[in-house]
Amino acid sequence: MRRFRSAVPAKPQVRALTESRSLTVVIALNSREREECRKVASVNPYVEMYVKEVGQIAEALDRNEIDKMVGILSTLRESGGRLFILGVGGGAGNATHAVNDFRKIVGIEAYAPTDNVSELTARINDDGWNSSFARWLRVSRLRAEDVLLVFSVGGGNPDKQISMNIVEALEFARGVGARVLGIVGRDGGYTAQVADAKVIIPTVNPSTITPHTEAFQAVVWHLIVSHPTLRQSEMKWESVV
Repeated sequence: MRRFRSAVPAKPQVRALTESRSLTVVIALNSREREECRKVASVNPYVEMYVKEVGQIAEALDRNEIDKMVGILSTLRESGGRLFILGVGGGAGNATHAVNDFRKIVGIEAYAPTDNVSELTARINDDGWNSSFARWLRVSRLRAEDVLLVFSVGGGNPDKQISMNIVEALEFARGVGARVLGIVGRDGGYTAQVADAKVIIPTVNPSTITPHTEAFQAVVWHLIVSHPTLRQSEMKWESVV
């Protein structure tokens, strides 16, 4: 019997042993190849650390404060008050998203000063950064029936002159009797000191305070807008059969 060699030589690096729907198991034929496979299979330690921190933060969130915020916002809607959402940087992006959710899903009239770039930059240029939010709230006729919601990593610090636009906006809100809510990181700063309800995102790692705080701002407000007490409109994919 004549024997024929395959025209396509087998690769010496790896050999497929078994294959399932989602996984092919391979084995390296030498120590170098085994090490390469091990590196590919293992997850970067930072990824493991970060995901673990997410779980720790979720477990440590203050459920009572979240529930308190839901109650305040429910009263706000019943009284016909408005919701003003303040944020800088990532918080500003979250504010824009949250304005949509509170208007569309919850039925609360909501606004964010950072959504009007022309007005905001004009105020910063003409009047200064510190007063930009407060002056915007004044023109918006913020009143006692309204609520101010702050998204901030540090919450503002008048002693260190950090996020003074948020600090002055909070002072103005307190002056007119508006209620204050905050979803903030670190110790909550000035926002936590004056808020009627606040969720402080726990610090589990000093080097990941900002990403976790801004990410969990979204977690908390999405919890709030989907809460049965507040949700008026079904969300698209939850309503698709």
